[in-house]
Amino acid sequence: MSRIITVVNQKGGVGKTTTAVNLVAALGIHEKKTLLIDFDPQGNASSGLGVDTSELKMQIYDALVEKKSITDVIMSTSIPHLDIAPSNIDLTGAEIELVKEFAREKKLAKAIAPVADKYEYIIIDCPPSLGLLTVNALSGSSDVLIPIQCEYYALEGVSQLLNTIRLIQRQLNPELSILGILLTMFDRRLNLSHQVAKEVRRYFNDKVFKTIIHRNVKLSEAPSFGKSIFHYDIKSVGARDYFQFAAEVIKR
Repeated sequence: MSRIITVVNQKGGVGKTTTAVNLVAALGIHEKKTLLIDFDPQGNASSGLGVDTSELKMQIYDALVEKKSITDVIMSTSIPHLDIAPSNIDLTGAEIELVKEFAREKKLAKAIAPVADKYEYIIIDCPPSLGLLTVNALSGSSDVLIPIQCEYYALEGVSQLLNTIRLIQRQLNPELSILGILLTMFDRRLNLSHQVAKEVRRYFNDKVFKTIIHRNVKLSEAPSFGKSIFHYDIKSVGARDYFQFAAEVIKR
């Protein structure tokens, strides 16, 4: 059975998609059979791995709403051991269309079930909201990964996210657990980054990963080339950080 990890934070700009893309790429490099589910209508995780989202014939929307098999949606990538279930703007309509559906919170879990034994890791990149898509992802996952940026208002909205997770645990998915908190966009030159990191570690204790993702221009550039950081600049600080982070995820 796969370890299904949802990457979530309803705040935008925290490095969520960057984390999802580079975590799956690193897991592939670690020779772990991995599936990335792009569950954000913006499709940034898909394009970040070189998928032309405007040319998709099938995407995760079709498995979620149109009841197509997820095996028809999944595509291979240029990274060994890594597949993707891509998305594009069509997924926007899913939240509205699912409202009238029976057991609407479990649609993604049902869609994933046929391939759950095929992969060691399934990583879900969520939209920056706590809507029905994110609820579906959490309902179908074993673990939650929360990226938090080392900037002003880092913990803003985190209590709301934790309340949502607790609600999912009580009513929909009692097996769901928090895998950990990942500190992103850390700038060692700024006192603020050190202060935020200290505050987050005080708040979450041992739930915070030891690995910190440092602010790195190469991480920002890589998606525009449709590449993970490992295929854009393997010698960069970002590549080192995400490789170490993936190793830590595997150990947990």
